[in-house]
Amino acid sequence: MPAELPEATEHVTHSRAVERLVAGQATSDGAGVKLTRVLTQPLQRRLDPFLMLDAFGNENPDDYLAGFPDHPHRGFETVTYMIAGRMRHRDSAGHEGLLENGSVQWMTAGRGVIHSEMPEQEEGVMEGFQLWLNLPARDKLCEPWYRDFAAADLPRFTSADGVEVRVIAGASHGVAGAVTREATAPLYLDVHLPAGTRFAQTLPPAHNAFLYVYRGEVAVDGTAVAERRMAILANAPQADGVVIDAGTVPARLLLIAGRPLNEPIAQYGPFVMNTEAEIHAALGDYRDGRFAPR
Repeated sequence: MPAELPEATEHVTHSRAVERLVAGQATSDGAGVKLTRVLTQPLQRRLDPFLMLDAFGNENPDDYLAGFPDHPHRGFETVTYMIAGRMRHRDSAGHEGLLENGSVQWMTAGRGVIHSEMPEQEEGVMEGFQLWLNLPARDKLCEPWYRDFAAADLPRFTSADGVEVRVIAGASHGVAGAVTREATAPLYLDVHLPAGTRFAQTLPPAHNAFLYVYRGEVAVDGTAVAERRMAILANAPQADGVVIDAGTVPARLLLIAGRPLNEPIAQYGPFVMNTEAEIHAALGDYRDGRFAPR
């Protein structure tokens, strides 16, 4: 059961404001899975160290059954958070796992891995998110790493007025998340707010941060953030965190923040490096079978 914590565990004196609202772009990936690309490539510098956020939520099996067959990655980490459905992961480093309702898969591609993510359901809703987190230059060729976290294993807590928070990465209100990373210090929270409640989270002013509302509507510093909208939070030096208010209906959202790497970003599809020469090397290594063997 989640721990119950007092409302004043974290105190925010000056909340960040909303710098920009983003609707995302409807697209498809893999073998035709329909999704919304919320964090797109033009936002990578602004939201460094985050490279991409995809939201998928489909009731029609034709929109997801083809899944994501074998494809490569190098130079970053993927964080897949399943709200509903079943997805099987297999990769060339020998890892295998099943993502189910409320579970998380964290994969460090490092020097290179080939993996697949295939649905293990033929009907019903498949809903979730995939976040791409950059690696610093020193770690881009590290050994691949993988771990699954079942829903019951994710740290979580409930505030005094009933706000439920799952701490996927980082720390919130004294609760350490499932994963920590020194270089990028990611914070990844799934926040469920009952109607009329408030949630406050401290944030270092220099960290880039955004939230994505996937149920209901919230307000941040007087700006309404509707369902299926991302709010980029301004990096005002006087702001020590963010305060989020739910309206007349319950709301659910992802709150994501991290320390920017401030390094060059060179991306070619599933490869994210620092220079074009490194991209060419990645393409050659993939072509010549030098990614993690099956």
